Amino acid sequence: MPGHDIVVVGTSAGGVEALATLVSTLPPELPAAIFVVLHIPAHSPSFVSDILGRSGLLETVQASDGMEVEHGRIYVAPPDHHMLVERGNVRIVRGPKENRHRPAVDPLFRSAALAYGPRVVGVILTGALDDG
Repeated sequence: MPGHDIVVVGTSAGGVEALATLVSTLPPELPAAIFVVLHIPAHSPSFVSDILGRSGLLETVQASDGMEVEHGRIYVAPPDHHMLVERGNVRIVRGPKENRHRPAVDPLFRSAALAYGPRVVGVILTGALDDG
């Protein structure tokens, strides 16, 4: 998989509209996997994957531990868990909060950079302070 084929996206709780706009522009044959962390309350049900799935043409899923990384798919971090990327797989962990958040943007970005190096593109859509 040459080129930039891993895209990591971070946004604050108010970023759903920006995410939906981004997803609406992506082609169905996108040769990349996209990973999204959105700051959401720990005990709230997450409808982000449903909203993004209706906004665009790519398959959108709430990530679960051990999922295989596939091009043309959007993986959304579940509430109260960090999403990490390993070579070929997604990891979902309930580690300590980082920068007052779980899920947090930084663990996703770090793990993707370690696993895929120059193949990763990082995108920050909205937010303040120091996560991301």
